[in-house]
Amino acid sequence: QVQLVESGGGLVQAGGSLRLSCAASGRTFSGYAMGWFRQAPAKEREFVAVIRWSSGSAYYADSVKGRFTISRDDAKNTVDLQMNSLKFEDTAVYYCAATYRVVATPKRPSEYDFWGQGTQVTVSS
Repeated sequence: QVQLVESGGGLVQAGGSLRLSCAASGRTFSGYAMGWFRQAPAKEREFVAVIRWSSGSAYYADSVKGRFTISRDDAKNTVDLQMNSLKFEDTAVYYCAATYRVVATPKRPSEYDFWGQGTQVTVSS
C-alpha cells in the first residue's frame, strides 16, 4: 500500500506561482509513474502532468504546458508540481496519484492505483 500526501496549495493572484509537493509513504515508491490531476467544481477530474519514475520523462496537458513543471526526488520519495503564470482557470483541487501499471502515458484517472486526499489551489483574477 502507498499513501500519498499533498501539500503546498493555497490562494494566489493570477500570474503568481505555487509549488505543490506529494510525499509517498508506506513503502519506497518503485512504481511506474506518478501524476497530478485536478478537479474544479462541477467538472470531471482532468490530467495535468505525469512523470515516469525510472526515467524522469514527463508529459503535460496542453493547458499547462510551458507553465507547469513536474519533478521527482528519488531519495525523498516525492513528486513536485511547480506552477507558474497561474490563471483563474487553474483553480481546482489538485490530486497526486501513483500507478504501477505500465501504460505509455497514463492520463486517465482509471489508470492510477493510489490517490492523495487533494489540496486546494485558488487563483484570484
